[in-house]
Amino acid sequence: MNTKYPETLENLIDSFGKLPGVGRKTAERYALYVFMHMKDEDITDFSNALLSLHTDIHICESCGNISEGNICKICSDSSRNHRQVLVVESIKDLITLEKVNEYKGIYHVLNGSISFSKGISIDDLNIDSLMEKVKGGEVDEIILATNATLEGETTAKYLKELLKSYDVKVTRIAHGLPVGGDISYLDELTLLKAFEGRREY
Repeated sequence: MNTKYPETLENLIDSFGKLPGVGRKTAERYALYVFMHMKDEDITDFSNALLSLHTDIHICESCGNISEGNICKICSDSSRNHRQVLVVESIKDLITLEKVNEYKGIYHVLNGSISFSKGISIDDLNIDSLMEKVKGGEVDEIILATNATLEGETTAKYLKELLKSYDVKVTRIAHGLPVGGDISYLDELTLLKAFEGRREY
């Protein structure tokens, strides 16, 4: 007969196992660490942080960033250039680019990239609100900062085709980004050079 953990601990192991990249053994280690080493107040804080995600955090209605309100701090900042939009695949990419502290425009988060192998089409991406801004004449430049992967390039080319009939400049960050690279793993200097070296697309 297989020896199992008590049901409460098994439930916690199952919960940790739902995280990406976390297998059974890692989930067991996490659950046992919580039980054996975390103080009650730390467990309470951890639980409250998880519970507050769906009550206190929202998706920005304008750009797709995470926010504590309906509109994120970047989109609400009147000092930024709202006529320049940097298009990224993920919120993590946005945060990484913001750390460079060089870009002063606003963002648009696609929430993914076109991937035929994964069954992700253009309809699955967050594009409608971006196109509304373009159609409304609110944007002068779209900077495509999708990753230098097959999926990222496919997505960038699709957006370029989608935007070519509108009076908007389309550029693509290039210099410093290795083929197959992921923006969120790059250092700040590489990102800065990629941004400065953007070209007409």
